Amino acid sequence: MASVPSLASSVEQRVADALASALPEAGAADPLLRRSDRADFQANGILALAKKAKANPRELATTVVEGIPTGDLIREIEVSGPGFLNITITDRAIVETLAARAADDRLGVPLSPSAGTTVIDYAQPNVAKEMHVGHLRSAVIGAAMVEILEFTGETVVRRHHIGDWGTQFGMLIQYLLEHPHELDHKSEEEVSGEEAMSNLNRLYKASRALFDSDEEFKTRARARVVDLQAGEPETLALWQRFVDESKIYFYSVFNKLDMDIQDPDVVGESGYNDMLVETCELLEQSGVAVRSNGALCVFFDEYKGPDGNPTPLIVRKSDGGFGYAATDLSAIRDRVGNLKADTLIYVVDARQSLHFKMVFETARRAGWLNDEVKAVQLAFGTVLGKDGKPFKTREGETVRLVDLLDEAIERATSVVREKDEERGLLTEEEIVENGLQVGIGAVKYADLSTSAARDYKFDLDQMVSLTGDTSVYLQYAYARIRSILRKSGDRSPVAHPELELAPAERTLGLHLDGFGALVEEAAAEYAPHKLAAYLYQLSSLFTTFYSECPVIKPEPELVVGENRLFLCELTARTLSKGMSLLGIRTPEKL
Repeated sequence: MASVPSLASSVEQRVADALASALPEAGAADPLLRRSDRADFQANGILALAKKAKANPRELATTVVEGIPTGDLIREIEVSGPGFLNITITDRAIVETLAARAADDRLGVPLSPSAGTTVIDYAQPNVAKEMHVGHLRSAVIGAAMVEILEFTGETVVRRHHIGDWGTQFGMLIQYLLEHPHELDHKSEEEVSGEEAMSNLNRLYKASRALFDSDEEFKTRARARVVDLQAGEPETLALWQRFVDESKIYFYSVFNKLDMDIQDPDVVGESGYNDMLVETCELLEQSGVAVRSNGALCVFFDEYKGPDGNPTPLIVRKSDGGFGYAATDLSAIRDRVGNLKADTLIYVVDARQSLHFKMVFETARRAGWLNDEVKAVQLAFGTVLGKDGKPFKTREGETVRLVDLLDEAIERATSVVREKDEERGLLTEEEIVENGLQVGIGAVKYADLSTSAARDYKFDLDQMVSLTGDTSVYLQYAYARIRSILRKSGDRSPVAHPELELAPAERTLGLHLDGFGALVEEAAAEYAPHKLAAYLYQLSSLFTTFYSECPVIKPEPELVVGENRLFLCELTARTLSKGMSLLGIRTPEKL
């Protein structure tokens, strides 16, 4: 495993060294290097340094250029405008760097030197409730961040904080106790997620109707909550049946989403019950939380209600019941103390931002979070319908996640089938399998290609389109390269650093070289949309390269053809790796 320094970092180092010797008093100065349409790179840092040192920026730029060796890495540098450096690198350096990337399983992407342990809290459905479109973003964004961070060397602990506790269970458990066969399965065979959910739905509706119409049942249900909280064995055993039945359903949905969720990763609200009393005691003893009207609260000067009074975080209610805050704070204690995490990421709807700001600030005051241990809410926006309003069915109901995924798969399968009718490359089995991968990929990519904080429109027609910024476009680009490599006959992908590169080859090569830096940025900023944008640009640059630089027909000279096949193969590997970090598969044939 060899990490390969990017061309940008090598150029940056050369310029920084020359800057340091031209202007020693500036110390380690940043040359502010970026990609440019005037040359390969432009360094803009000299202007600010010259201003600070009261020097002439153009003269300083000229002195810096004199101190930079050219030939191996840098082909030429020109001073432009008031002191910008336009830098062009050699074709040899591009091909040699890409060859080093191709020789490495990780494409030369370095592991982070500061890797630690991150707990990611994502995909948090509720027990005995249907998953709807609102659950999609937490699952998809969280799963992508798990992959991206693990690829950079971070130790990632997955946590699915499912809603598996609360007063509604009194009603459900009491009903099941009085109608013991409501959750029975039709047969001994494996139960489908659909059957599990319809059992739960039926029981939920029936128990709710009884709860609302029968005062005696309501009284028994409320008493059952007390038994549940006291850990009465029969009550707990019935509660566990709801959790188990719900997991059959959850896992079937996550499976459809092509997400791997393991039992030990599912630690619901109930997982922290034993810590709640101690959490409250610690907060009260340290003075972080105080009693107010019988409730245990934390107050903040900066968060005020409409009446101008401070909005408190209620940790324990006046009736002795615990709020979400007590569970969330106990989870922080567990994740920092037991799991030894130095970063906690919560992939949670932006509408819960105030709650999490207060929880994190409380944990900081209590000393559970500090400069070494941070918590971040990766807040996401709402999924909207084509009309730009929150996504609902025609009847105004929330949309079932399963229905949405099934429709995406159905649409994608017909797109794949239609496209294949002209060429007849795929078997029926491959059409179905590819339809699955394209449909789920389309849903994930539409979500991940938008900055998480923004709302996005759920438009299936757009998502499964073969043109534009869609995962189908990227999957077809990958499959097309694989097809080119299969058709290359006895020619092999071989890098030839001695060749002069065409403009489209250079542009593609420089973009390929930026993959590692981009992954690092997406990991540091928790921004999977930046990786999606990089991959879309990679596919577009490949399309331009393929139309301008013949790879197979008309057949180029042997070494030129080998070098172009080498660029094709490295593009395919980079696309496939990048897509897998977003949780999207790349079919070999499409």
